[in-house]
Amino acid sequence: MGMHTEDWIPREAERSLQRLLPRIEGVFAGDCREPEAWPPFRDRLQREWPALFRLLVRLYGQHYDFFYHLEQLLRMLACSWLARPSRLQALDARREKDPGWFKGRDVIGGVLYVDLFSDNLALLHEHIPYFKELDLSYLHLMPIFAVPHGENDGGYAVSSYRAVNPDLGTMEQLTELAGVLHAAGISLALDFVFNHTSDEHAWARRAQAGDPDFQAYYHCFPDRSVPDRYEAALREIFPTVRRGSFTWRPDMQRWVWTTFNSYQWDLNYANPAVFRAMAEEMLFLANAGVEVLRLDAVAFIWKTMGTDCENRPEAHLIIQAFNRLARIAAPALLFKSEAIVHPEAVLSYIDPGECQLSYNPQLMALLWEAVATRRVNLLSRAMSRRARLPEGCSWVNYLRCHDDIGWTFDDEDAWAVRLNPHDHRRFLNAFYSGRFEGSFARGVPFQFNPETGDMRISGTLASLAGLEQALERKDALLIEMAVRRVMLLRSIVLSAGGIPLIYLGDEWGMLNDYTYLSEPAKAHDSRWVHRSRRRWERRDLSSGETIEWRLFEGLRQLIQARKRLPALDNGGLVVFDTGNPHVFGFVRQGGGQRLLILANVTETPQAVPGASFQRFGATAGLHDHIGGDTLAPDEAPLLGPYQYRWLEALTPEGTSAVPRK
Repeated sequence: MGMHTEDWIPREAERSLQRLLPRIEGVFAGDCREPEAWPPFRDRLQREWPALFRLLVRLYGQHYDFFYHLEQLLRMLACSWLARPSRLQALDARREKDPGWFKGRDVIGGVLYVDLFSDNLALLHEHIPYFKELDLSYLHLMPIFAVPHGENDGGYAVSSYRAVNPDLGTMEQLTELAGVLHAAGISLALDFVFNHTSDEHAWARRAQAGDPDFQAYYHCFPDRSVPDRYEAALREIFPTVRRGSFTWRPDMQRWVWTTFNSYQWDLNYANPAVFRAMAEEMLFLANAGVEVLRLDAVAFIWKTMGTDCENRPEAHLIIQAFNRLARIAAPALLFKSEAIVHPEAVLSYIDPGECQLSYNPQLMALLWEAVATRRVNLLSRAMSRRARLPEGCSWVNYLRCHDDIGWTFDDEDAWAVRLNPHDHRRFLNAFYSGRFEGSFARGVPFQFNPETGDMRISGTLASLAGLEQALERKDALLIEMAVRRVMLLRSIVLSAGGIPLIYLGDEWGMLNDYTYLSEPAKAHDSRWVHRSRRRWERRDLSSGETIEWRLFEGLRQLIQARKRLPALDNGGLVVFDTGNPHVFGFVRQGGGQRLLILANVTETPQAVPGASFQRFGATAGLHDHIGGDTLAPDEAPLLGPYQYRWLEALTPEGTSAVPRK
């Protein structure tokens, strides 16, 4: 199918669909729902087919059996739609009418490990009232699928996408939980670990047994000649665990591509059979009631000789094709990009036709940078350049997650504010690992590479923000500053535009848990310091005197304030210069309301020149929805240590100063 132009694609797309439609309709013939199920499937297929066909031609059109794979893919789609429960088909119809449902200010996310939070899936039901108390509207369960015993990269070495880890429960329990959560107004999110499988997956087992078809599911090489050529351009992801990106398998007499760990085999997406197989696994999870799939390690899924094999154009085509498949057979499904890469590369995955949601690692990293330096120069520059997203998409904003913190800011941004990026990253690593004099943080180094000096940081929100150190010193002032620091960071995440994500345990100030050091399977991975079994339910919920209660209630009050303010519906923020390098400022506008958000990133009082607000039309002053006071039009706002203000610009009529169109 090697053509010099692509002019033939629309014609061939139409012809191929006309040939295939009668065969696909035959799949519905024996189904009792055929009169109802076929028309919506057919209509979606016809709508999405031209774009899907073009994507698949670009990826696999050179394969001699391209049309065979095409027909098998459509048969799989039809079977998946027929297997989709009626409840989910009804949800599909609702979500198609309201595709931006996830962009409201009432959408709050939570993430947890099932075994650490509730032991198993069955017991997780008991915590739904707690999730509702936190106003969660979507819940991300960290990897729950079958994995090897012992080392499994925290669940990211999947041995089956259709079996839950038996220590956690069963697939039937997961499906039941998805329904119960949805009835409670909470959408279920899971990881789709689609860059690799574990070496215990059925496909890998067949490859180990010598089956060439399944060896072609992975990147297998008889000697080092090809791996060495690839390796010359690759970076090492886990340098303290092992060197290089290939593992020798004596049982196969083959080198296997293993980007992350030796037991995680990278899938070969250049093979159309792999694309089709993983698409089937994806739709199986959608039919179990999963509404959001976090696409794990999205940047690594395509390999090209002579490159670093990250963020390749074909990786985007794969995700776009998966997206089109979902629009046909599971339209309620959303994708969330996990691309912890250069800020420009992060943005490249975000599009309604690719990933509708994306983690915002730059905001997370630069918030920690700002409170370490007590300056907002780098944060303001980066957010002014990269905060906006395409219509129909949303950031997922967070302060902590299950993973480490890497300093993913743009070097050009650093140079622009007179920072040496290499030296600044070294400073941040020293600051957050507690090795910088005067640091408040209690972070733990992760994956230090002595050759490059690269390192990341592990730790809970509270420990990184200074609470652990303050409690050790029994210093009331330091404790107060740590609590305020946590609340300041939360205020930005909740007001910056996007879905706030709470790593559960951080809501009440969980501290680092160093007991992982006594477990051989975990001791080498410092990320376990913030993966603790401690739970709020074991704490005293009735006392308003504890730090935990103050942090918990403070978060709830911020969430309630967010829900009351229409300007905080999802959308981009507009950074403005506050005239004070220690105060971050941005504007949120919508629903007939304009808010000016201010955040003092220091432990000393800071003033903001009142004149800086005149251009926002605040002719009758500014009302603070956090503190409750109202400032005069020319009054310079004063912010106490780590204080934040959500200021509504008012007109003489007492209404918000939003320009009329």
